[in-house]
Parts: sequence; C-alpha cells; structure tokens
Amino acid sequence: MILEVFKKHNEQIAALVGQEYAAGTLERYETALKHTRYFLESKYKLPDIDVTKLNFEFISEYEFWLKSVRKCGHNTTMKYLSNFKKIVRRCINYGWIQRDPFTGYKLNKKEVNRVALTETEIKAISEKDFNTNRLTLVRDIFLFSCYTGLAYIDVKKLKRSDIVTGVDGEKWVITNRQKTDTTSRIPLLLPAITILQKYESHGNALNKDLVLPVLSNQKMNAYLKEIADLCGIKKELSYHIARHTFATTVTLSNGVPIETVSKMLGHTNLKTTQQYAKILDLKNSKDMLNLKIKLQQSTPGQIKTCPKIPV
Repeated sequence: MILEVFKKHNEQIAALVGQEYAAGTLERYETALKHTRYFLESKYKLPDIDVTKLNFEFISEYEFWLKSVRKCGHNTTMKYLSNFKKIVRRCINYGWIQRDPFTGYKLNKKEVNRVALTETEIKAISEKDFNTNRLTLVRDIFLFSCYTGLAYIDVKKLKRSDIVTGVDGEKWVITNRQKTDTTSRIPLLLPAITILQKYESHGNALNKDLVLPVLSNQKMNAYLKEIADLCGIKKELSYHIARHTFATTVTLSNGVPIETVSKMLGHTNLKTTQQYAKILDLKNSKDMLNLKIKLQQSTPGQIKTCPKIPV
C-alpha cells in the first residue's frame, strides 16, 4: 500500500534529520504524504491504494488535483510529484511494481523570474535609519546574506568557528549548505565583516556560539516587507532575495566568473547558477558601451559610420 511505504520512508528520514537530512526535507515529505492521503480520499474514496494500481492516469489525476483542489502552482505541483516519484521508485526497486507509472510523464518546471536588488536599492536599505532595533537587526542580517550569498538556514546555523582565515590571510566563511550538504567557501567582503563585528558581542548569538542572532524565517520575512515599505522598494522583499542579489548585483555584475560564483553559492551544477545570467542584460549593455567608447577613443574619427559594402 502506497501510504504505508510513504510513511515508512518518512520515518527513516526523521531518524536521520541532523545527520543526512535537514528538518525542512522531512517537512516537505510529510506535506507530500498528507496531499497524497487527501487525494486518495477525495478522488477514489480510499484510505490507501495498492502500489500495483498506480499508473500514468493516476499520476495525471494527481497533478490535476494538486492544481485544481489544493491550488498549488505548477512548480510546487512538480515538487510534490517529484517527492511522490521517489516513493514509487522505492516500490519499483523492491520489485512490487513492474512498470513505472511515471514512464512518459514529464516533471518539467517553468522558469521563474528571480528578483534581485539593484545597487541603488541595496544602498537605500543600508543607509536607512530605523526607529526600532528589530528592523535594524533584520536589515543587517539580510545584508550579510546579500554580501555572502548564504541562505537563511545557513546564516541561522553559522557558527563562529565557520569564520576562518583563508589562504590569502583574509576572513572567509567555510560552511556546509544545509540544503545540499555541499561546502561553500566565501571570502568575506568588507560590508559583511562590518556586520559580523557589530554583533560579535551580542548575547543571544554569543551564548549559542553563533555568528548572528537570527530570528525565525517567518519574522524575518514579515519585517523585510516592513523594511521595503520604509525604503520605498516596490519589490516583494523576502529573505531569499538576498541570495539572488549576491549572485547577480554583487558578483556576476561586477565581473566575478560564473564558475567562482557557483562554488561560493554551493551549487552542485553550473546550470543552477546560469539561471542568473538572464538578469545581466544591463551589465552586457554597459560592457559593450564601454567597449564602444574605448574603440572611439583609440581610433578617433574612424568608427563613426560603417563603410558601404558594394553590391
């Protein structure tokens, strides 16, 4: 029975949280299990279903149900189906299913327009004086991620021992990403170092040997929306935008090679980093403009018009 297999899988994930899996991974699979249970009850009026009954039609109906009943977006639906596919693969590996019900089924995600802050917006947030300490704290932690590329969970668990002296004699962050368990090695920029120094004696962080006193993700995102309003920023500000900002505005736009950015972000595949390249049309335009000016200055009067090509 598929829910039995799903439940057993989640129990094993739960036992390894903190070792091989993040708590967020377990949470996603638990949510996927609930969706599967509700789907069976809603569509088939069943408490569970034999794994041999799974087929292409079942997967298609599940997708439709997630989108129509649960109101999940396309990419979120694909994520839940991907979770479900892992359970199906387990059944196949055990020999309980002879034909993969996902054969011919495409789990394609749609491209997402990733939002990043501009230099002007970063400056507006950096220079804004807030009346409350909570907004100042959230602003500083958010900016730390803008200058390091670290995701929320990785900043939250960042320990003082993760700040080390690199091969160049400067301060680096060397830490394992919780999401992928890959190592991020990031030379610290001056704004990030300044933020670390500001909170090095903060009681809440000091008592736990943490670098920064990070609030819950829910509170951080709620306060960031407040910060956006106070700074006149129209974008829907969330913590993850800091990671996008590091990838584009802070690094790629300033000529840092995409391979280097990929390693600092802890990506396991360069294609994941390349998704930011489309945001860089402005940099390409600026670079070409500089080239045009340089060519005009080096050969004055010769690159004003293109010569006619005889027909």
